Amino acid sequence: QVKLVESGGGLVQAGGSLSLSCAATLGTISTYTMGWFRQVPGEGREFVASITWATNYADSVKGRFTISRDNARNTVYLRMHSLKPEDTAVYYCAAGMTPYATTYSAYPYWGPGTQVTVSS
Repeated sequence: QVKLVESGGGLVQAGGSLSLSCAATLGTISTYTMGWFRQVPGEGREFVASITWATNYADSVKGRFTISRDNARNTVYLRMHSLKPEDTAVYYCAAGMTPYATTYSAYPYWGPGTQVTVSS
């Protein structure tokens, strides 16, 4: 079991950058596939990126977002560049056992989320 908490969300102008962190406050992330998802009101949770031994990205963020992990710090990061208004969402960190998983159902453990708002 692992308990996750996201941080780093906020308001940024289009074209700007923001970095999110996801820290495990219970358990260790080293044995998990870690993922980032995002959700806007009225829509489902959308896959953004995942990292196991390698990384996997949604086409919409490829080349702009970078996922990384520091197992010693028990933390996963999502660095976001060239942000667009359509990146506005609540961003969630998740942990699961399936390598390179992109679906919501593959991740049993979730953080509470952090809001990212990109103004035009």
